[in-house]
Amino acid sequence: MKWTTPSDLIAQLHKLWERGDLLASTVTGASLFPRRLLLKSPSSTELSGHFDAARTWIAAINTLPHCRVVQRTFRHPVLGTNSVPDAVWIDRLDDALLLLDKHRDARRFGALLDQTRARQPAVLPWLALRPLQALALHDEWPHLLAVVDWMQAHPRPERYLRQVDIAGIHSKFIEAHRGVLGALLDLALPAQTIDAAATGNAGFARRYGFRDKPLRIRFRLIDQAGLDTDITLDGASFARLDPPVTRVFITENEINFLSLPLARDSMVLFGAGYGFDVLRENNWLTRCRLIYWGDIDTHGFAILDQLRSQFAHVESLMMDHATLLAFATQWGKEDTPTRRELPHLQLNERALYDMLCDNRLGQNVRLEQERIGFGWVESALTALAGD
Repeated sequence: MKWTTPSDLIAQLHKLWERGDLLASTVTGASLFPRRLLLKSPSSTELSGHFDAARTWIAAINTLPHCRVVQRTFRHPVLGTNSVPDAVWIDRLDDALLLLDKHRDARRFGALLDQTRARQPAVLPWLALRPLQALALHDEWPHLLAVVDWMQAHPRPERYLRQVDIAGIHSKFIEAHRGVLGALLDLALPAQTIDAAATGNAGFARRYGFRDKPLRIRFRLIDQAGLDTDITLDGASFARLDPPVTRVFITENEINFLSLPLARDSMVLFGAGYGFDVLRENNWLTRCRLIYWGDIDTHGFAILDQLRSQFAHVESLMMDHATLLAFATQWGKEDTPTRRELPHLQLNERALYDMLCDNRLGQNVRLEQERIGFGWVESALTALAGD
């Protein structure tokens, strides 16, 4: 007999709590109560055939606190007229909170809500959207609001996070809460003070006008004296280089970066995964032949796609079907493949990418670039030089 138990009724309310609906309603003023809970009660046949069990069930529902139980009349041929629960209502938010034993949590959220209304009403929509996350941040919330206060007084401050001087708050606190602070600042700051192109935790500093530690670029080239140099520069200095090279290789593996044979007219960059923003202002790269060598896996093609979104003339090197098959004994497995659309791939690259996504060659196949035989690498570079 699948009659609704008191635990089932409480579970219905618990779903509202877990979704954040109960606390969110205190922000938005949405009307959730009175609320009728789903109740499956004994049918007339079940009441007649299982009256003792039904009587126990009736008592359990009728004694559930903080509820309003609506009865219906049942006439038993032997036992006479009886009342049976037909509907269970929760009339007020307070009743729901008491039934869930969440009254203390609600009071804590209420204090947080009052504080926010008084200091930063612009961020109330985030409280309505993420009330349970806000509740978990109850102790940190005054500090989060203090950061928002400071940012409103110092829009686009052009200083490092370490230089933010707020009583009781250090830069590590801001760094640890960049996700939440980003959501709050987006609501509280004027749109013209936000760099919308900078996203995520990595883009936090640039998005809100903080100084960020300079991105650094490592590269090799043959200098005028014929020496093979390994140099690291900040992005701005690299952009001003304009070296006398016609070919620039980019590779993701450090040993390949160090061992790649170079001519005097070539440079090799040690890539940074998906971090090519540092190259965006390098206008001199547009006159060079750009050649990218990455792993043959879905993320390798995703990195190539991202690089080509900035420099449309990028070529790929040894990221083809022939290279993949030639080193089948060296295949590994990609842990978390990507399967998103990559609009900047060329036809042959897209065909191989689709094969990898569809697992037509095996499950999550990948060929890391360092597993390609060096003789194959030298032959590929020789063929490239002849193009």
